[in-house]
Amino acid sequence: MKIKSQRDFFAGLMFTVVGAAFAIGATNYTVGSGARMGPGYFPMLLGILLSLLGLGTIFSSLTVETADGEPVGKIAWKPLIFIIGANLLFGALLGGITAWSLPAMGLIAAIYAVVIVSSLAGAHFNLKEGLILATILAIGSYLAFVMALKLQFQVWPTFISG
Repeated sequence: MKIKSQRDFFAGLMFTVVGAAFAIGATNYTVGSGARMGPGYFPMLLGILLSLLGLGTIFSSLTVETADGEPVGKIAWKPLIFIIGANLLFGALLGGITAWSLPAMGLIAAIYAVVIVSSLAGAHFNLKEGLILATILAIGSYLAFVMALKLQFQVWPTFISG
């Protein structure tokens, strides 16, 4: 068969592989049944659904004719690096890295860092907009996670909070 849409084919392939990996990984936990669900039930169900969605997308990429075969474009490295780097930075700042003697900077500093770094991924960077967004997210996160849900984790850097 001829691939009629490269984008759909490779997207479907990615969905199928990731879904299968989650479904297989969920078997390491107790799956249970529909009446008594174990911790592996939901990830397995989602993995199977994602794999089925991927298989459907692969099938449509082989049967539905598209204009130019929708070729896969080149990889956008700048957004990829900044978005992944922002997530890694968020984890490092929120929890600290003891191997490098980096103290935990807390939720507020981590949110500001992730917003500023991830906003560098776009075509245009505006520091004022980034700081406004980070402030809104920091306030919302504090209200939702600390005040409403009563989650216990560090909000401020260790050198501020004692």
